[in-house]
This record gives sequence, C-alpha cells and structure tokens, in this order.
Amino acid sequence: MPRFAALRSNDVNLRVGPDRRFPVEWRYQRADLPVQIIREHDQWRRIRDPDGTEGWLAASNLQPGRRTFIVRGNATAEIQLRRRAEDGAAPVARLRPGVIGRIRNCEAGSAWCEVQVQDRRGYIRRAEIFGVMADEEIK
Repeated sequence: MPRFAALRSNDVNLRVGPDRRFPVEWRYQRADLPVQIIREHDQWRRIRDPDGTEGWLAASNLQPGRRTFIVRGNATAEIQLRRRAEDGAAPVARLRPGVIGRIRNCEAGSAWCEVQVQDRRGYIRRAEIFGVMADEEIK
C-alpha cells in the first residue's frame, strides 16, 4: 500500500468514516475514475482521488484489477498520445486533462506507459497521468 483501483460505477459515495453511518462527503459520478487506496479497515478503503480529496468508501465500489488513468494538467493543456514511447513519435491522439483511459502496460523504470483511450492505443508519459506510481510495473 498505497495502490490504485478504479471506481466501479457512476454512483459512489465518499464518506467521512469507514461505515454507512458516517455522512456522505462527496458523490462520484464517473465510473473508471482512478483512485489511490491509502488505508484499509474491514470492507472499507480510504482513498485519495486525483484532486487530493480523501475519504472512505466501501471496497465493493472498486474494481481492483482494472487499471485506469486520468490525464493531469490545466483545462487548456493537451498532451499527445504517441505511437511509440518517444517524445518525437507521431501522435495518435490529443488528450485533454480529465480524459480517462486504461493502462495496458508500464515497465519498471520507464517514463512511458502503454495506454488505451476508447479505440486509440499508444504511449503517454507517466508524469502526465494519475493512476500509476512513479516506479510501478503494470503488465
């Protein structure tokens, strides 16, 4: 721990504490949003979202085996999804902050991850996304 998982549905409650008796602090309406699990208590997980908000949700609201990412940055910036893991490689797509995709592969020690956004596959810099640790390997 920590580790990443994706939200299972478009209706997930973030609570102040690890039980349904605690008030709902936030409601997520975005399936596949990556969140970082930072603590566990029985069937509850304390998570941190891409904006840094922390709270508790039931473990059943997560898809632990599904690895997703969200593009970081300000609203006007775009990043390139590249054909190869190189800065000069041809772009496959332009992605704006907030776009969610699936992580297919990240080699340990590599600055790049192979990802998929809808029907487009390519490579993106690890530092430009939330959903993978700096030194983590995903296969």
